Amino acid sequence: MRFIETWTSATLLATRDLTPAIREFLLRPDNFAAAPYPVGSHIDVGVTIDGQPQTRSYSLVGEVDPQGYRIAVRHAPDSRGGSRYMWSLAPGARLNITQPASLVQLDWTRRQFCLIAGGVGITPIVGAAQALARRDTGVTLHYAVRTRSDAAYLELLEGLLGDRLIVHAGDKGRRLDLDSVFASLPQDTMALFCGPMRMLDAARRAWEASGRPMTDLRYETFGSSGLLPTEAFRVRLRGEGTEFVIPHDRSMLDVLNDAGHEVLSDCRRGECGVCALDVIDVDGEIDHRDVFFSDHQKQESRKICACVSRARGTITVDTLHRADTI
Repeated sequence: MRFIETWTSATLLATRDLTPAIREFLLRPDNFAAAPYPVGSHIDVGVTIDGQPQTRSYSLVGEVDPQGYRIAVRHAPDSRGGSRYMWSLAPGARLNITQPASLVQLDWTRRQFCLIAGGVGITPIVGAAQALARRDTGVTLHYAVRTRSDAAYLELLEGLLGDRLIVHAGDKGRRLDLDSVFASLPQDTMALFCGPMRMLDAARRAWEASGRPMTDLRYETFGSSGLLPTEAFRVRLRGEGTEFVIPHDRSMLDVLNDAGHEVLSDCRRGECGVCALDVIDVDGEIDHRDVFFSDHQKQESRKICACVSRARGTITVDTLHRADTI
């Protein structure tokens, strides 16, 4: 297991609205030591949805802050309820959070970096921009938003990067052309991406088309972003005659575990593949929201990451035969 969750209590010190839909939260853990954490770190936060305790992951914004941990949450009407809960909190609220953890590994020996953020995906990118600017490397940040008013941390990033920050605002007719961006990069460039699933798929295709090694494209994504609307679907268990309804605001992993089926998991972000289940039949369509399986594996739909992926209609899975998670 790569994530050993160490939980601690924390106090919400302050909030501020960065855009009409993105709110920043300053959380101070008890006995906070302001220890540095790696680029791309996130914390898990205990939330309450419809009276039930659940967990959500949020990227830490920027490098270590002596006041506490900063996260930014987009209020998403079609989310599973985590953002609604977070936005209901006021300063003084007490929460349970984990220690920072990161799956992002950058090669700090490189001299050229390209950062790409889509919407609220800017949150883990801020710390990377700070670290790279301090190291005086060649770094450019492409920031894609629907409108310029949707761009959080814009003033901070402009002061940090100057003309190396390029904002692609849809309302200004300046859409992000990933093929052109990647084609213009020096060959030894390492890229770091964070954004919605559809944008990540486009980034991976453009990166591969540019002839660059896929290992030089590192990414974070939000598992809540899929290609299909978030809605309830049904899961049948092979050989058991059991069927579950997965509500729009809960994951298949949580529903199955609560019912006693003990599906193993680790990252809960669609990155590690530990919770992958065999898919026996699909009456509808699977919405693969993980970043673990390849495009080919997703097209085959023989497995599904129970922590983030969803479906339309009914799928039949096997929770027992899981020897090969690939």
